Amino acid sequence: MNGRSMLIVATTALVLAILSGVAISAQDKYTLRLLPDGLAFSDFKGYGDWQLISSSKTDDRLKVILGNPTIIAAFKSGIPGNGKPFPDGSKIAKVQWKPKKSTEAPFVVDVPDTLADLFFMEKDSKKFPNTGGWAYAQFDYDPTSATYTPDKAGTPNCGHVCHVAVKAKDYVFHPYQNR
Repeated sequence: MNGRSMLIVATTALVLAILSGVAISAQDKYTLRLLPDGLAFSDFKGYGDWQLISSSKTDDRLKVILGNPTIIAAFKSGIPGNGKPFPDGSKIAKVQWKPKKSTEAPFVVDVPDTLADLFFMEKDSKKFPNTGGWAYAQFDYDPTSATYTPDKAGTPNCGHVCHVAVKAKDYVFHPYQNR
C-alpha cells in the first residue's frame, strides 16, 4: 500500500470513528422515566403519528394535543360526554412550542418556534388508582443540546391537581374537535 492509499484509509477510519461517536452520544429519549409516577418516555413511542385531539394557545406556548388509537376510539364513541370513563390504555401527548410571529404569512399569525416540552398522560386505573386512573409526565426539551430531561418538579404546570377541575370529564381538558 502506498502513502496515498494509507492516507485515504486513515482518513476514512477517522471520519467513521467521529460519526460513530456522534451516533453513540445522541440521546435515546426512550430511556427516560419520570418518578414517582414511573411514566416512561418509551410508553409514548410513536406519539408523533397519533391523531389530533385539539390545539390550544397560552401566552407563551402553542400546543397540539394528540391521542393514541385507544383514546380516539373512546372520544368517537361519545366518551366522556356519555358519562363513561376513558378506557385503560388511553394516552395523550401534548407537544408544546414557544411561539413566534410568522415572517412569511401575509397576515399576523403565530407559528411554532422552539420545542419547549412534551406533556404525557396515561390511563391505567390499576396502576394509578389515587389519581382517577391517570398518570402525568412532563419532559423538558433543551434546544441547545437537542435533549430531553424529566421535569424536576414532576408536573409543575399541570398534573393531577390541575386536572381535578375536569373530573366530570374523566380528568381530560380538551374535547375531540370536529373536523
